Amino acid sequence: MSPLVFLARADLLEILREGTSEVVVPVAVLRELEAHGHDDPTVRAIRSVNWIRAIAEPELAPEIAAWDLGPGESAVLSMVRSDPSAWAVIDDGEARRCARSLGIRVIGTLGLVLLAKRIGRITLARPVVEHLRASGMYLSDVVIDQALERVGE
Repeated sequence: MSPLVFLARADLLEILREGTSEVVVPVAVLRELEAHGHDDPTVRAIRSVNWIRAIAEPELAPEIAAWDLGPGESAVLSMVRSDPSAWAVIDDGEARRCARSLGIRVIGTLGLVLLAKRIGRITLARPVVEHLRASGMYLSDVVIDQALERVGE
């Protein structure tokens, strides 16, 4: 859920489309977002694009349920586990550990920015990362510097 929130707040939702024509979001994630109200900026941003599609998530696998994650993270991991070609876009540390333990491919908000830089969709990653930070995403200076070093900044 947080990648959607951070990218929408920073008006960078388009970064989610890197390498794909459609982004699929489990209904459970949308429910969590809509709990903040239908006028929530993230909800409005998602509804304003035609390339995000909500789907019902598959049944929660016991291996994922055992991690006791939030409903959104659990739904994303269940959905991606049933489609090996997909990636889970998750920032939550525990959900990322769960994904890795189950062999689920995962990328976070920062990883999406680095990908956008690598494939030439953005010229510089640092201003995007700083914009995300100013929009409420917590990233330490050390994490930012290490990440930007990977893309030559």
